[in-house]
Amino acid sequence: MFEYLTNPLLTETRAAVRRFIDEELRPLERELGLGSEDPWPVETLRNVWRRSSELGLYAACLPVALGGKGLNIAEQCALKADLAASGCVLAPHVLGDLGGPPRVGNMLQYATPEQLDRYFLPVIRGEKSTCFALTETHSGSDAQSIATTAVADGDTLVINGSKHYISGAPFASFAIVMCVTDATVSPPAISAVLVDLDLPGVTVTQAYVPMSGQHIDADIAFDNVRVPRANILGGEGNGFRLGMSRINVNRLLHCPSMLGLATSAYRSSLEYAGKRRQFGGPIARFQAIQHMLADMAAALWACESMIAQTAALADAGADLRMKAAACKLFVSERCFEVADKAVQIHGNVGVTRGHPVEQAFRKLRMFRVFTGTSEIQRNTIAKAILEPATK
Repeated sequence: MFEYLTNPLLTETRAAVRRFIDEELRPLERELGLGSEDPWPVETLRNVWRRSSELGLYAACLPVALGGKGLNIAEQCALKADLAASGCVLAPHVLGDLGGPPRVGNMLQYATPEQLDRYFLPVIRGEKSTCFALTETHSGSDAQSIATTAVADGDTLVINGSKHYISGAPFASFAIVMCVTDATVSPPAISAVLVDLDLPGVTVTQAYVPMSGQHIDADIAFDNVRVPRANILGGEGNGFRLGMSRINVNRLLHCPSMLGLATSAYRSSLEYAGKRRQFGGPIARFQAIQHMLADMAAALWACESMIAQTAALADAGADLRMKAAACKLFVSERCFEVADKAVQIHGNVGVTRGHPVEQAFRKLRMFRVFTGTSEIQRNTIAKAILEPATK
């Protein structure tokens, strides 16, 4: 995947990632008996973050001035696709996808020097982890309907409310919490507040496991939690704008992970079709199997091409609102179809709980909901393409 990207620094980084996975992470997983649906021990994760940082991988996609390699978005897509295709249980933590540098990269421009020193630079170094706490039980896609409040009391804020299905929360040190700071205006003013998760009144609860089987999400409850007003990120009332500023690139950057998962399922299908024998020969000789494999290969090529084009536009500073939504919609649905065909080709093996193809199927089904459902993406696309016609 993404073989046309020939930046020597990227080539070197991709090779370093493969070495880290093969020489350190896979042996660690075997030593711990760590499967893809087991909870990640927090201390193990911290060791992986720090080791990845030591190797110069953890913050690779951040600017050089912040300790990164300055890789662009297209190159970041290549790394994420490689990691997802590897099948390594700890792969999401090599770049810190669930709480590391990718979570804070675009937030750095809004941070005060004190916030940088206390919160964001430790994340970049692999010393802390964070999560973005927006979603609530009754406010999923309707982000402006959140009910969590942060009420000023002198130089402090008193936070009450709860957040639901927050990715990375089980092992986060602090959260970037979206709170209503002024309910007297319409729409209510929303601010982003940095909240340490070990403060009195904060409760992190893992009451459910998503269909992927991964223990990566949790609810966060706030009961009269006090934080300094200086913990508001990006200025009071600017939280919604700050949150939306990350959503387009975030939608795009989910796509190479889907591509990597689907590519792994496709490769497994090619291998299985060549060795699985029925009626005196490999099932790859049947036209029905050949057509499924052909459709899978074509879909993956279309997805990779769409990701590459969207990433190039992002690197050029283009408006991604419509194209990131279109990319997330198309890639999530096509990659799920690839996984579905992979299950069909594998037969009873493909529907066996815990098989890599069965796991890819479940993970890719979730991506059609995460970061905005397919229907929300269609709404975004329709709004963008109809704006000129309605003016």
